[in-house]
Amino acid sequence: MNITRATINNNRTALVLIIVLIIAGLQAYKNLPRAYDPGFVIRVAKVITHFPGASPERVEQLITDKLEKVIQEIPELDFVKSTSRTGVSIITVSIQESYTNMRPIWDNLRRKIESAAKDMPDGVIGPEVNDEFGDVFGVVVTLTGPEFSYAELKDIADQARDEFLRVPEVAKVEIYGAQEERIFIEYNNARLSELGLSPTQLMQMLENRNIVVPGGAITLDMERIELEPSGNFESVDDIRHTIVSIPGSNNVVYLEDIATIKRGYVDPASSKVHSSGQLALGLGLSMREGGNNIRMGEQVKEVLNYLNQTYPIGIDFNVINFSPKEVEDKVNDFVSNLIQAVPHRTTETLFFQRIKRPATDWPPKRSISSTFESLN
Repeated sequence: MNITRATINNNRTALVLIIVLIIAGLQAYKNLPRAYDPGFVIRVAKVITHFPGASPERVEQLITDKLEKVIQEIPELDFVKSTSRTGVSIITVSIQESYTNMRPIWDNLRRKIESAAKDMPDGVIGPEVNDEFGDVFGVVVTLTGPEFSYAELKDIADQARDEFLRVPEVAKVEIYGAQEERIFIEYNNARLSELGLSPTQLMQMLENRNIVVPGGAITLDMERIELEPSGNFESVDDIRHTIVSIPGSNNVVYLEDIATIKRGYVDPASSKVHSSGQLALGLGLSMREGGNNIRMGEQVKEVLNYLNQTYPIGIDFNVINFSPKEVEDKVNDFVSNLIQAVPHRTTETLFFQRIKRPATDWPPKRSISSTFESLN
């Protein structure tokens, strides 16, 4: 079948097909996923359990061994690797490469870990299953405010995180550099000895004071009234005004009379973020699976403009890494190279076709008799 002859004889049909192919190509190009890195399936998860003060041998016997037994019940399991250190157990769970839908497998893993956690000794923190350490944060934004405390910056970062999560192309937002708050109670041993108090007794008094217990409920006809007892600490002033009973007497004192109460942060800090020489908080944004990185960049810019106009002077949002710009530049370079290459390739093809045309086709041969007939 001669495709060229068929196209010429059915030129209208060929024209419609060409237009349909062009439209389909433009639509496919428009909906093409644009990500900085190709998607890949992570078949590894980590189970981390903390047991403060325990030796590696006790961690192995009481934590690691029990968790490994329930993990080995997973049918999709490939292998398990564990490490027992002083006060911590780290188990690496690897799934067979033939499985691609990992979410049901990780849910099954969490259920088994939760069932095994009931038999853990007192003082164990966790276990925690981490299966999301392979996220790629293509956009990183820092939040600075020299006149604001870490707690105030954390509140602003939480609000900004909620705004970014509303972006359709954003799947996850992580906050980096946030400092964990603590209430510090500093006492003088000599003063406690004078009152007949020990640090342990003082700690028990505070623990018994700051407790939330159900207060019951009152049912009136069709209405149910829940009773919420008071007593738990709501602020630092509540802690300062805690009444401390003196052992062996009927006297009481305020906690602020025998100790110094102040709000602070965990020292040393686990991590800190600096931006332009200033202490800051970082927000990492990852794109959803199959999303468009360029479209995500446009939506993130709109949110940044809104945040900069919402918060007062002194709060600055600075973009540290912006992969949508890099993806857009690469896509534009590819389109430019394609547009430049197609006409050149078409001209080259036509040129070679003219060279390869048989000599009998051009110039057309005429017989001697036809030549004399034309002369007559």
